[in-house]
Amino acid sequence: MCGIAGFVGANQGNSGQFAARVGTMTSALVHRGPDDAGAWVDVEAGVALGHRRLSIIDLSAQGHQPMESAGGRFVITFNGEIYNFQAIRRQLDEAAAGALRWRGHSDTEVMLAAFEAWGVEGALQRLNGMFAFALWDRKERRLHLARDRMGEKPVYYGWSKGTFLFGSELKALRAHPAFDARIDRGAITLLLRYGCIPAPYSIYQGVKKLTPGTLATLTLPQIRAGEEPSLSRYWSLRDVAGQGVALRATLSDAEAVGQLDALLRNAVAQQMVADVPLGAFLSGGVDSSAIVALMQAQSARPVKTFTIGFSEEGFNEAVHARAVARHLGTDHSELYVTPAQARAVIPRLSMLYDEPFSDSSQIPTFLVAQLARQHVTVALSGDAGDELFGGYNRYLLAGTIWRMMGWLSPGLRRTIAGGLMALSPATLNRVHGVVSALLPRRLRVALPGDKAHKLSEILAAGSPEAIYRDLVSHWKAPADIVIGATEPPTVLTEQAAWPALRDFEQRMMYLDAVSYLPDDILVKVDRAAMGVSLETRVPFLDHRVVEFAWRLPLSMKIRNGQGKWILRQVLNKYVPNKLIERPKMGFGVPIDAWLRGPLREWAESLLEETRLRREGFFHPAPIRNKWREHLSGERNWQYYLWDVLMFQAWHEHWIGP
Repeated sequence: MCGIAGFVGANQGNSGQFAARVGTMTSALVHRGPDDAGAWVDVEAGVALGHRRLSIIDLSAQGHQPMESAGGRFVITFNGEIYNFQAIRRQLDEAAAGALRWRGHSDTEVMLAAFEAWGVEGALQRLNGMFAFALWDRKERRLHLARDRMGEKPVYYGWSKGTFLFGSELKALRAHPAFDARIDRGAITLLLRYGCIPAPYSIYQGVKKLTPGTLATLTLPQIRAGEEPSLSRYWSLRDVAGQGVALRATLSDAEAVGQLDALLRNAVAQQMVADVPLGAFLSGGVDSSAIVALMQAQSARPVKTFTIGFSEEGFNEAVHARAVARHLGTDHSELYVTPAQARAVIPRLSMLYDEPFSDSSQIPTFLVAQLARQHVTVALSGDAGDELFGGYNRYLLAGTIWRMMGWLSPGLRRTIAGGLMALSPATLNRVHGVVSALLPRRLRVALPGDKAHKLSEILAAGSPEAIYRDLVSHWKAPADIVIGATEPPTVLTEQAAWPALRDFEQRMMYLDAVSYLPDDILVKVDRAAMGVSLETRVPFLDHRVVEFAWRLPLSMKIRNGQGKWILRQVLNKYVPNKLIERPKMGFGVPIDAWLRGPLREWAESLLEETRLRREGFFHPAPIRNKWREHLSGERNWQYYLWDVLMFQAWHEHWIGP
């Protein structure tokens, strides 16, 4: 895992000045690569590539980057890991009849040889890994930027004052003197809706994120004209999902479980290759337990596992993780974090995430990464199991609601919704409190008033897709909150570009996999882990696993009202069902209570009405109303408020109060 940065375009001076500027950019990424730094420049072509290295494979100087190909045509700065590089190296050796002379044993060198042998797109089709790279073709005088299939590794790019800039994080682009830090108000509306800024947008005008599975190419004529790079898709989840429906696997339950077990075992085995200490995050849930079980089944020594615990009821998974670790025999570490320790992370978030990001589970994610980094340099995670195998509660909730209520006329649904809205959440909470003692435990719910109002919003939706968008949205009309803004289109609003999927649950899983997963989950983990120089790997995102999952019928994912059926069957081979089966628990912290208590003064300073008016990004009234309702306990607006607070804190850090 590393950090990449560079630029092409306007004359930057002599070679020393080129190197100094790209060195300044990569110095901003030292946390991504504390072990080594490098620069490569071509003054005549106007190109500078920079690199910060976190040494994982081939710790010697032979792994130094930027690296030139053996034939001298290509130069690369690369962030990530190619898990099948050893197999590709054998293929290249066989094709060359032993004529290749390798300098070391890094995956970077193998990538360069693959580009020379098969071309850029031909090599990309063969790579199995997570990556973002910049590749300069000295023969064709063109720059390639590429991002892995599912979007594990980030790359930002854009023209600024005649210079094309790119890097792993925005702070690298900001370090270049040509950077123009104008804020994109449309991106703020996306933040308020989704809690993140989805690709291809960024918080800055003119700066984009490369979308997953995409190759961007900038030719010399385009560079001279200041044009945007040409984009092509070398892999598309849309195509994978569509083809999965057309080529649906006709397997028995036992055959499907066996094939998934074998695929995951191989993916985990490939991702356990490292020349540094390696471990895994373990929550005790289905996904992380499956990854750890497959690791331990293939390891001669106890796998190092890591869990964060909290004393607050409803937020602590450590006891479950400990039970799984004990059963599997891992070398388990856990850290119980006090609320004060968790809140101490908040001032670091703007620096870690570089642009506003408001998934509050970023806090425990950083803490577990920090714990793991004390023992290992690489950690495997169980992310993406929900998106691939139907694990989120909304897959059960949204479909059920639509099947129950969708047949009703829109007018009747609106009438029922209005009835639910007639009483305030506080009143509904009090009524539920009175009668809850008479109800079975399974019918008792927290904050029933908020849930009733949420249900009313869903009932008013006119289609299943509208229900889904409502469920994944915080602010429902964010352009009404952000002054002078229009909400840009995203993959969630461009329905014509979706694959033809019959089942509503499959459509939700697809949309989560192309939006929530790369734009929220993977961003959260990458920035938190790289903030402490820890590499994370996600076996579920091996593209062979992804493609297999999309060939499975929905009944192998959601069965008997429960998600991840097939994954549970795999896990049951290694871990007793009784250690896993429990209600799904989010990886979060009690932001709602903190905002009413120890964070109140901090939040009030950022949400103060005159400040909001002075800065000029938000209409203060709706924000102040939600703040008052939250403080009174009448409503729980934690997600809405955290969106605004994370923008305000980011703006204070990077732009100024």
